[in-house]
Amino acid sequence: MPAALKTIQMANNKDAIRKILDRAQADARKALTAPEARGICEAYGIAIPKEGVAKSAEEAGRLAVEIGFPVVIKIVSPQILHKTEAGCVIVGVMSAEQATRGYATIIGNARHYDAHAEILGVQVQQMLAGGQEVIIGAVTDPAFGKLVAFGLGGILVEVLKDITFRLAPASEEDAVSMLDGIAAAEILRGVRGGKPVDRTALASMIERVSSLVADFPEISEMDLNPVFASEHGATAADVRIVLDFNPVAARYRPSQELIVAQMNRIMKPDAVAVIGASPENGKIGNSVMKNLINGGYQGAVYPIHPSADVILGKKAYKSVKDVPGEIDVAVFAIPAKFVAKALIEVGEKKIAGAVLIPSGFAETGNVAGQTELVEIGRKYGVRLMGPNIYGFYYTPKNLCATFCTAYDVKGKAALSSQSGGIGMAIIGFSRSAKMGVSAIVGLGNKCDIDEDDLLTFFEQDDNTQIIAMHCEDLKDGRAFAEVAKRVSKKKPVVVLKAGRTSMGARAASSHTGALAGNDKIYEDVFKQSGVIRARSLRDLLEFARGIPVLPTPKGNNVIIITGAGGSGVLLSDACVDNGLALMAMPPDLDTAFRKFIPPFGAAGNPVDITGGEPPTTYQNTVRLGLEDPRIHALVLGYWHTIITPPMVFARLMVEVIMEMRARGIDKPIVASLAGDVEVEEAAEYLYQHGIPAYAYSTEIPVAVLGAKYRWARGAGFIPAV
Repeated sequence: MPAALKTIQMANNKDAIRKILDRAQADARKALTAPEARGICEAYGIAIPKEGVAKSAEEAGRLAVEIGFPVVIKIVSPQILHKTEAGCVIVGVMSAEQATRGYATIIGNARHYDAHAEILGVQVQQMLAGGQEVIIGAVTDPAFGKLVAFGLGGILVEVLKDITFRLAPASEEDAVSMLDGIAAAEILRGVRGGKPVDRTALASMIERVSSLVADFPEISEMDLNPVFASEHGATAADVRIVLDFNPVAARYRPSQELIVAQMNRIMKPDAVAVIGASPENGKIGNSVMKNLINGGYQGAVYPIHPSADVILGKKAYKSVKDVPGEIDVAVFAIPAKFVAKALIEVGEKKIAGAVLIPSGFAETGNVAGQTELVEIGRKYGVRLMGPNIYGFYYTPKNLCATFCTAYDVKGKAALSSQSGGIGMAIIGFSRSAKMGVSAIVGLGNKCDIDEDDLLTFFEQDDNTQIIAMHCEDLKDGRAFAEVAKRVSKKKPVVVLKAGRTSMGARAASSHTGALAGNDKIYEDVFKQSGVIRARSLRDLLEFARGIPVLPTPKGNNVIIITGAGGSGVLLSDACVDNGLALMAMPPDLDTAFRKFIPPFGAAGNPVDITGGEPPTTYQNTVRLGLEDPRIHALVLGYWHTIITPPMVFARLMVEVIMEMRARGIDKPIVASLAGDVEVEEAAEYLYQHGIPAYAYSTEIPVAVLGAKYRWARGAGFIPAV
């Protein structure tokens, strides 16, 4: 076979790739030619068809014969990336004469398309037929860095947009999950008599592409489209590689040990300074002082004021440098123009953190002012929270380092928000729902401290069981994902990502890049990292409240027990929407349930006990559901009746559950209550006793249970359905 012909070699030749990339950089090119791109694939063991490059019409005909018909012929030009648009691709060439004529046609079309394009020849390539067309690619995202992509390929790729992303390099587990992560996953398994594709070959190709772009950051975008996947393997018919030799510098990231040490001082301080403390009611500095003192904080509080001697009974100082003792954190309540000078003094005092309440920085266009703060913080090793925030709470220390209302309901949920308005909603809901929290934190502009810093702190915080976050963006999505993947194995991480529809696919040179809509990437990376995504503010709050209450399920089988057929249908729909597996009722269990319900009721799943049954029917069916080890979770649908009033139902359910817990049986149970206003009291009573219950909603209780299940699966406690 002539040297011009290339076949796949299973290799990992980084030197060969480096030579190709160095040559492209020397030529100041932003893309590789098709032969160069295929050389890259060869070097990383990515299967490609036989091919050669012809410099004349006669050579094109000769190569076509040597390769074997049919063949595809394409232009080779650094300037012509979209060959089909330029009329520079001919498929199904069946003879040497067609190849010779096709060569002339393609050269002519190329010159017409771009008269200045450098033409290096015409590529003659083995034409693949049969199998499913898919796309495997890679893109560089501003927040998450290198990502690998997989989806349906060919001409439908940008129409269907059925594609999924993972951080690169992707593991074997990640690659396999991508095959199941597209809407058309069943097509790959074989439908309507079709043969299933070689999943091992596809997963291997995904891994290789992800390793390639991770090893060579200069590869900005990459397309293998189409990849022909069949039962015999997977081969990339076309390769496109876009280059960027000026990658964005990595964001500064302290070590995990340093983050923990500094965040412990900030969140659990023994001494707090208030820069801009004020004796005047209505001032932010006055509110912060009152919250610290009246909130019960037992540490030292140092008001900083240029002229006052005493503020709210505390000795005042002109500068933090005048304070005789050590200070852990400084809360800033001064105008933006004075912050930089005061921050230098904070650094010279070796204070661990600065809580920057003032606005007037990047959010108003003052990027230079914010950059100055970051530089000062880095110089002195001061971590910055904000600016443009409401501050934070840490209830185990009775710490209210904020101008908002004090909060003292202690618990195990830590919440954060990028927005001050959302922060107030968190405070209000937590107070109204009596949801105990360990912390509420404002992040604002996130010039330094970000969600990944909070995750690192809360991971080792014994006072926190669940972390719930609202964010509009992630400054360093990769750092967040890496930390979240570790933390979510221990504690649930819930994120409400705002702006789901604000960004479409950004301009890109490849199909993969064009498909990389911002929110789709967030969706897939969150899933890869074990993060539970909340779709609304209410979801975020209800998940934070309900997930810690529910015990971890031991399996996927869910049973619905309801007193109304209508609610049973809605609860079933909600289970499907939330990825819950409704148990197929075994015959013996069906018979057992039927002993307790009337003949016109329905066993199966949902178990419909009907509305006319006495309280004992609820009691008996729920007890059976808890006792049977094949059932792993219960969804209760209560219907308000005279025979079983709401509080009777609630007290009876608590009795049964307490009885089961005393026997060592503890399963997740949620309840939906339909009826008059009395169901509100019953729902609250159930919640207080460990059963997340909601009046007037079939969706919310099942969503909470679904969130618990997503965490349990991601953390490896139960298998995926």
